[in-house]
Amino acid sequence: MIKSVLKTLVVNPLRSLREGYLFNYHKILLKLKHVKYTSLPRCNGKLIIYNDGECIFGKNLIFNNSIHSNLVGLYKPCTIKVNKNAKLVLNDNSGFSGVSIYCSTNIEIGQFVTCGGNVSIWDTDFHPLNFRDRRQNLSNKINSAPIVIGHDVFIGANSIILKGVTVGCRSIIGAGSVVSKNIPEDEIWAGNPARFIKMANNETKEKILMKIN
Repeated sequence: MIKSVLKTLVVNPLRSLREGYLFNYHKILLKLKHVKYTSLPRCNGKLIIYNDGECIFGKNLIFNNSIHSNLVGLYKPCTIKVNKNAKLVLNDNSGFSGVSIYCSTNIEIGQFVTCGGNVSIWDTDFHPLNFRDRRQNLSNKINSAPIVIGHDVFIGANSIILKGVTVGCRSIIGAGSVVSKNIPEDEIWAGNPARFIKMANNETKEKILMKIN
């Protein structure tokens, strides 16, 4: 009884104040960072964005940014970096927990994509591969390539999606995987480097397409 009263008098108002603060914080953040969005994302904790290119958010996105928002064991808030002349598109109804997205060319993430805790999606090597180029910090020698993640993809916790990768719709990536090559639709891949495990769906692709249409 006492706990119920305390929750009504103290906890609920404090939660409402925090939710209101975070709503206004992210509304201002997205405006300052020139993010185009269909609807304001739901953010549990503070999202971090650095946008020098084009950043587009669809509707009903979720970002879990704190330890309490996802008890899988997040290392950090969700962080998004879009470089100059780069483009990032996050489509409708996708969710992220402690994700790291670094976009130096082009990244597109489809609808209903689920990213487990601490997933990293990087379309660049960050540094030149040749040691002489690294010594001189030659940014023009850094390899980068676009990433495309299809609709309804599930990416397991602590996985890394590397440059130039396309992940087909409805595919699943096992936790802790390092994805360096394309994954076709409706397949399960896992490991380092990630490899084919089995088909993700018992239904044929024709039946799946019939359901969608």
